[in-house]
Amino acid sequence: MPEPASLFAMILFGSIGMGAFVYGKSTSAFKPIIIGILLMVYPYFVEGTTLMYGVGAVLCVALFLMREK
Repeated sequence: MPEPASLFAMILFGSIGMGAFVYGKSTSAFKPIIIGILLMVYPYFVEGTTLMYGVGAVLCVALFLMREK
């Protein structure tokens, strides 16, 4: 069973990823769809709470910086 901090990271970044995916689908934007999928999937492959938060933070920053202006 995952520790509470890891479980919280899974829920947090999965929710952000779902929001990015839905936004990308509704606006037909390719980048948010891909980053959203990555945010939803990566917690299944990353072990360690610190690494999980680090990867999630990097992906969230990428989502912010790669947005269409």
